[in-house]
Amino acid sequence: MEKKKINIRFSVLIAMVLAAAFSRLIPHPPNFASIGAIALFGAAYFSNRIIAFIIPLLSMWLSDIVINNTIYAHYWNHFWIIPDGFPFNYFAFLLTVPLGFLLLKKIKVVNVIGASVLAAILFFLISNFGVWLNNPIYPQNISGLISCYAVAIPFFGNTLAGDLFYSAILFGGFELAKYTFPILAKSKTAI
Repeated sequence: MEKKKINIRFSVLIAMVLAAAFSRLIPHPPNFASIGAIALFGAAYFSNRIIAFIIPLLSMWLSDIVINNTIYAHYWNHFWIIPDGFPFNYFAFLLTVPLGFLLLKKIKVVNVIGASVLAAILFFLISNFGVWLNNPIYPQNISGLISCYAVAIPFFGNTLAGDLFYSAILFGGFELAKYTFPILAKSKTAI
């Protein structure tokens, strides 16, 4: 029975992460996405810390492959496998997981909101640093960096809204599912 409990919980968690990652295929405002929420959710619910990194990261990468080879295919002249912003966007994503380890030891609304806000800020700072570093329209000095961040401010609101919205869906949905289906509650040997 214990093994079945673990597999059902693990399967539901993976399904939720994949669903959130592929929700990016649904038309949405720029930067209103599930990225930060996926990283936080993985950190909070996967007992194995390596899995907490791998499952959300793999889900995001797979959804990126689908998005960039279907919706944005007209921008590429080849099959897309590695994103242009890969180092910075994925680095921000990977730093969000330990943020979740630190802030989401207990799943409380205030903790999820706080972690979501910090995840959005982290993504904003790192991803736009990458834009500044790799885009020739910005001078490679402090003035250019400030200009890049200033131009990106309108997108921050959508990033924050997306992280909060998808965190509410993922965390609220799983907590409700655990309440409704006790088999999903964490066991001592859960994956």
